Amino acid sequence: MDPTKPTDRSSSERTPLLNGEGGSNAGAGAATGRGRHHRPTGGSNLKHFLLNHRYTPGTEHDSIVVRSAAYTWHVAKVTLLSSYVNFLLVMVPVGIIAGILDWNPTAVFTINFFAIIPLAAVLSFATEEIAHKLGDALGGLLNATFGNAVELIVSIAALRDGQIEVVQSSMLGSILSNLLLVMGMCFLFGGLVHRGTNGNGTEQTFSAAVAQTTCSLMALSSASLVLPAALYAVMDQSGSTAKRESILVFSRGTAIILLILYVLYLIFQLRTHSNLFDIESPSNIAADAAGADDETTQTPETEAADNEEESEPVMGPIAALGVLVVVTILVAICADYLVGSIDDIVAATNMSKAFIGLILLPIVGNAAEHVTAVVVAVRNNMDLAMSVAIGSSIQIALGVTPFLVLVGWIMDKDMTLRFETFQTVSFAVSVLVVTYTVQDGKSNYLEGAMLIGLYTIIAVAFYATPGDAMDTVMTLIAGK
Repeated sequence: MDPTKPTDRSSSERTPLLNGEGGSNAGAGAATGRGRHHRPTGGSNLKHFLLNHRYTPGTEHDSIVVRSAAYTWHVAKVTLLSSYVNFLLVMVPVGIIAGILDWNPTAVFTINFFAIIPLAAVLSFATEEIAHKLGDALGGLLNATFGNAVELIVSIAALRDGQIEVVQSSMLGSILSNLLLVMGMCFLFGGLVHRGTNGNGTEQTFSAAVAQTTCSLMALSSASLVLPAALYAVMDQSGSTAKRESILVFSRGTAIILLILYVLYLIFQLRTHSNLFDIESPSNIAADAAGADDETTQTPETEAADNEEESEPVMGPIAALGVLVVVTILVAICADYLVGSIDDIVAATNMSKAFIGLILLPIVGNAAEHVTAVVVAVRNNMDLAMSVAIGSSIQIALGVTPFLVLVGWIMDKDMTLRFETFQTVSFAVSVLVVTYTVQDGKSNYLEGAMLIGLYTIIAVAFYATPGDAMDTVMTLIAGK
């Protein structure tokens, strides 16, 4: 679409904080969400009003009422058009109504389960829009904070409801789904697309230094789960009656240490050693080489315009923050109804809470990240794919899980790092396999199939375990 210059004063006015623009009149109405792109010349106003995520008719009107209404629709429109899964947003009001009217627990769980998936995608979109204006360091910190917001909200709702076993399982499930399922799908689909020719196969590459650093942190988080389990076993064999209190003290102290290490990791990644995490992908290098060979096709001016088109936000930070607040409230409401129906689901299906937390709930929170990681892997940007997969696991292991231990401490809930033995073993084995897989800085579709296979084995094991057997053990661990 070809932009044209505005011919009057009203069409050139913008609201910088709402649109992320540098207009001179801060009180003027919103336009398109872009600083140098104004009304398009082609297409009907109805088409732009409904489908154009860069421009909405009415945002340049003289009346502030019309401008405000048009921009409100503009924000809603670009939010709805931000992801293909947003068609599931219709489930949000239905899920809330189902919870209020106390429908069948299976219906309440299912509807709110599907309602949270698009909300997670919108949350990710709004976070990225805000990060555009904050730069790499603060933007990365914001993504680290809100990247797992859905898991955090669902877990706090479960913790408040006393569902400690669900909280522990969902934290472990988020880590395993990112380490095994997401990374496995990245390796599998990326490896198939970029497999080379028969007899002359190729592998995708990524930063081995970054992978080894993050795997070392995952090994540390694995140790933070193994040690409480070992301490509990030793005290149980000795007949100690203070097992529960000792594990609580140990877990809370360990949680504080892990949070400190997570802060140091953020400083290491975003400030002191950011160069290690800012590595050009093979696809970018190939694109640059192709551009150098064909200067007549891609001029510097058109290349800069394309880069600007891709990187510039479609709405400003204040509008994105408003979306973030609204979506967070909706996630909290849906999560509350979702968690409240878990006990009835377990009683009706004999499905273990460990399976619900380990397999089902991570699908809700990580759906958007799964799609993003696989897409960039297919585009041969494995550094970004690894950052999404392993980086999210680090956030859960070193940030969210220790934080929930402290939140449980505040709520007087006995949330600990003492996980069920099989869960601890599954996590430790998964970290070991992933470490051996990524240590050479190369990947292929066979390694991806192996990781997916291990995740499937773990999922089948938890699915095959009767609910009463697993949940009885988890109840004893929680000290109930």
